[in-house]
Amino acid sequence: MIPSSNVRSFQPARALLCLAAASLFWLLNALNKTGYTRNVAYPIHFVYNDSLYIPTRPLPHSVVVNVSSDGWALLGHTWFPFQIKPVDYIIKNPLTASRINMATLANELDDQVKKIKVNYVVSDTLDMVFDRRLTKTVRLVADSTHINLAPRFMVSSVINLTPRTIQVEGPERLVRGVPDTLVVKVPRKRIAANYDEEVPLNQFRHPLLRTSTDRVGISFEVGELLSTP
Repeated sequence: MIPSSNVRSFQPARALLCLAAASLFWLLNALNKTGYTRNVAYPIHFVYNDSLYIPTRPLPHSVVVNVSSDGWALLGHTWFPFQIKPVDYIIKNPLTASRINMATLANELDDQVKKIKVNYVVSDTLDMVFDRRLTKTVRLVADSTHINLAPRFMVSSVINLTPRTIQVEGPERLVRGVPDTLVVKVPRKRIAANYDEEVPLNQFRHPLLRTSTDRVGISFEVGELLSTP
């Protein structure tokens, strides 16, 4: 019989430690190797004169590109995408640029991206649509003929609007369709006292249009008609 002192008991903790060390060694060795290729989403930043032009179709925030590198670089790109600086794509003449030039984009990526070789852009076409940015001044006028007053009451003063004009900004095609004058309705009914409220301007709902304000203040005095004996 073999003495019990010579029998080594199985130690799970030590076995797991050895397995973890072997796995870590294999992983580090694999990450150090080059030649890995995969498709990744890379952030893109479009550079153009946004004071003169506005995109009428949303520009992509990223493009899918096929890249090659070692395991460390690809791992960092996958696990820490927020640390990746977007690549700049310059648009010199937005009105004539209808599509993103894939060859130019690939070259920009290859020049700006470090430690990763950009092979090609996976996306076939990426369309762009721009228009001139235009600002228009619109005059505000109260709809005085449709103010709903209580019986025997009337407007007894000038109707004040604050502001009297607003600025509407957006693509030229849309802004030119905005009227020069906007009639603002008083929403309250059966008014029997002096009026001083802000009302919303709901006429500009298009997502590409921006206004200097979305509310207007309206105030006026109201008087009661006295019956004669």
